[in-house]
This record gives sequence, C-alpha cells and structure tokens, in this order.
Amino acid sequence: MDAGMKRPAGAGEPLPPEPTQPGPLPSGPLPGVGAPHLDDLGHPVRLPAPVGRVVSLVPSLTESIALTAPGLLVGATDWCSHPPGLAVTRVRGTKNPDVDAIVALAPDLVCANAEENREADLAALRAAGLAVWVTAPTTVEAALDSLDRMLRLACGLPRPGWLDAARAAWADADAVPPGPRRRALVPIWRRPWMAVGRDTFTGDVLRRLGVDNVLADSPQRYPRFDPAHVPPHDLVVLPDEPYAFSPTDGPEAFAAPAVCVPGRLLTWYGPSLVAARSELAAALARA
Repeated sequence: MDAGMKRPAGAGEPLPPEPTQPGPLPSGPLPGVGAPHLDDLGHPVRLPAPVGRVVSLVPSLTESIALTAPGLLVGATDWCSHPPGLAVTRVRGTKNPDVDAIVALAPDLVCANAEENREADLAALRAAGLAVWVTAPTTVEAALDSLDRMLRLACGLPRPGWLDAARAAWADADAVPPGPRRRALVPIWRRPWMAVGRDTFTGDVLRRLGVDNVLADSPQRYPRFDPAHVPPHDLVVLPDEPYAFSPTDGPEAFAAPAVCVPGRLLTWYGPSLVAARSELAAALARA
C-alpha cells in the first residue's frame, strides 16, 4: 500500500476493492520510448517521444518523477506531499481524481498504481485518449524494478542516482538486524480496524528487517480484524498513514508494545527507500 495520505479519523475505508494480482514484470532489454510497452499489469501503453507532460496519481510516484526530472510533472493529487513545495495543478485524490481536469492538462502520460487508484478512473482516462502507466509492485525488489521501468521506459528518463542508492541500500536481502525475528501486527486503519495482510510491499519491507507479519497468510491483502482476536504477536507497527496513528491514538488498543513509524518509510516506494531501511530498523529496535 502506497497511500501517501493522512485521512481524518472516522473517514471512509481507505482501500479500493482487491486489485487483480499482476504477473511478473516483463524482462529483457528495454526498447526505446515511442513504441508500445507493457506496464506492470501487462497492459500495452503507447507513448509519445519525448514525454514532456506527466500527471501522477500516486504520492510516491509523484516524488520519484519530480526529483528525477523537475518540471516534467504538470499535475498530481491533493495527497502528493513530496517533494515539499511542489507547484503543479492538483487533481483531487487517489480514489476520486478529477478526470476532466486531468484530460484538460493534456498529459503525454498518467502514472498510476493498481492498488491506489480505481480501475474505473483509469479506464476513463484511457477512453479519453490518454496513455496510462500502472505500477503494481508487492516486494521491495519489484518496486525497484518497477520504478526503473517507469522512469526509463515510460518517462524516457535516465536512471536517477537516488534509485541506484536505494537499490544498494536494499541489496543484501539476508542482512537483518541481530536478534530473534519478531512477529508484528500492522494496522493501517481504525473504525473499522484493518491491517496489512498477504502479498504486500509493506510486509516485504518488514520481513527484510526481521519482522514477520502475523496476518501474512490472510486470504485478503488488507483484512479487517478485531484487536482482541489476532494471532500471537510481540509487536504492533503503526504507520502514520493512511490512518494517522500516533503515540496517543492506536497503541492503547493493544497489549503488545507498539512503535509508531512514518508511513512514507514503510509504505512508499520511491526516493524514501534510500533511508527507509536504516531509519525503520532504528525505530523497530527501540520498541
């Protein structure tokens, strides 16, 4: 989940219906921009050469594009908070984008995510003649590959230095902090309670940090749960988005020790991956 948003307590459910699980990312050499290419879901996307105007519907993708090519973005959601001071047209939220406003911006490309954005909105953008590139990583490695393909293949940009730094930071998949592995519950919403379940980027981030998600075998990717009836765990990890968990809102509902972490480090894939491993490891060590 790359929500990239903080919603007020009591707001509607943060997640869309379960997206179709993507297949493996296409492999092999990357052809030049201008030909039809396959996005993470295997959809062919025909792109102009060069791509000069981009709208991003995902906060982490917004940050990725803005830091790689300042000036390429012409539109982003209201929830796109990074980089600070980003001056582009806002097109409402990830779940309710203003399709007419996006079309009026005449972008060469719209970048989206299978989990964050609704297929009905993406279909409407395609029907209006726009090229839509959808990302769908569920692991750290897939996220790094997906970002590389989106930036180089879809946007026609050289691979940025921050992406090389992020790949180096996560290169050793077996390097986990010393000590026994921990079992954690990872709530992402309250009223109703929802948590990270199976096959998620967030779950893979924690796994690489020596923390196993107790709901990883759930049939749902973001199941509802009752705090009084969850599998045994010794830690609760509370990101500050999509629900704004804080030391005074969340930990009191659980008997196990809780640690509050920035959602941008735990759930975003983009430039935040450069520092996420070390900063999350430090935060988890304090719990």
